[in-house]
Amino acid sequence: VQKPYLSLVCVLLGISLIMMLDGCRSSSESWVLLGSAGTLIWDWTSVCVVLLFTVLQVALYYLPVGPVTEGKMGCDGKRLKYKLNGLHAFLLTVVLMLVLWFAGVLRAGAGTVRIFSLVSAAMAVSLIFSLALFLCPIRTPSSAHVTYNTAKPLLKFVLGHSMDPRLGLIDIKHFVMVRVGFIGWAVMDLNYLLTAVEMKNSSLALLLVIVFQLIYILDFLVDEGSVLTTKEFTDEPIGFIMILGEFIWIPFFSSLPAYFLLQRPNHIHFLSAVPICLLFAAGFLMYYLSNEQKDGFRRNPSDPAYARLNTIRSPAGSSLLVSGWFGWVRHPNYSGDILMMFAWCLPCGFTSVLPYLPALQCFHLLRQRANEIEESCLKKHRDAWREYCRRVPYKLLPCVY
Repeated sequence: VQKPYLSLVCVLLGISLIMMLDGCRSSSESWVLLGSAGTLIWDWTSVCVVLLFTVLQVALYYLPVGPVTEGKMGCDGKRLKYKLNGLHAFLLTVVLMLVLWFAGVLRAGAGTVRIFSLVSAAMAVSLIFSLALFLCPIRTPSSAHVTYNTAKPLLKFVLGHSMDPRLGLIDIKHFVMVRVGFIGWAVMDLNYLLTAVEMKNSSLALLLVIVFQLIYILDFLVDEGSVLTTKEFTDEPIGFIMILGEFIWIPFFSSLPAYFLLQRPNHIHFLSAVPICLLFAAGFLMYYLSNEQKDGFRRNPSDPAYARLNTIRSPAGSSLLVSGWFGWVRHPNYSGDILMMFAWCLPCGFTSVLPYLPALQCFHLLRQRANEIEESCLKKHRDAWREYCRRVPYKLLPCVY
């Protein structure tokens, strides 16, 4: 796909994120660009923080714990192997952060007031990382390489030209997606929670947002191997736009509702929290159980647990589930994802659209991804897929879409 405008998107990504973070300030404050006269958009301390976090995750990648699993086929005809110790890395990162905080070495508020310079530092580190990967491509016998039009090097830099680059034991795509992106998101959430404790400004709304997001992150890390079969991981090369997204968009944009509540506290009643918790629980169960059903049926369709489920035989030799979770909507795991993300935006109230932007973007991206998957399934399953769509007419939301 040749999209030259993506280079402009990369430039605007960080700028728009800083503007959104700046917009989270209370409307009662007098307006000063970037929040206050003392706010810095760049400082070397923030650069050191981003680098130290990245180096820590590199070191934790080598922990002699966690299973090693096989992924897709490499160019040498052998399956690529991945070390799945993201959960251990997450727990050690959180413990280290809490120990430093209790010891007085770390002040979470100092990180929160540096939010703009942290975004700028993460942009700079991701740019240098991407340039190094582009100028000195890491070639291994098992790595797949994708070559775009050599007359457009900017396009190759932005979209990437290496599918599975590795440095030692580290698969770089796996590293940035899981260790930098998701663990970085958890670190930002925890930092905002500790900041609220320091300010004596904690609230039920903030606690709900952070607990919901940490449950989501923890579930992802427990089932870390699931990322190895996603379309983004298997089919898309790693370039600047992917690295930038994992360094700034996942950690800072996804945690925007928590940052918003730090700037504009919203005190909700316990009874108001009950339906929000129920919405999150419904989304989580839909997401988790539909993925379990899909993966279990894919591994062993003859399992007695699936004997009662209706299926459609495909010309490709496989069977399509047409009952259970997949008889309700065609992408129930995406539906659960969307419900969870809206659930952790609701505690922010309705004074601004800003905290809802991550959920809206998630809905848009998942809708696009669902369309891509359906195009691929139509090519693979042909009439069987058309019959499935006739029997299950809704993609994401029953009776709506």
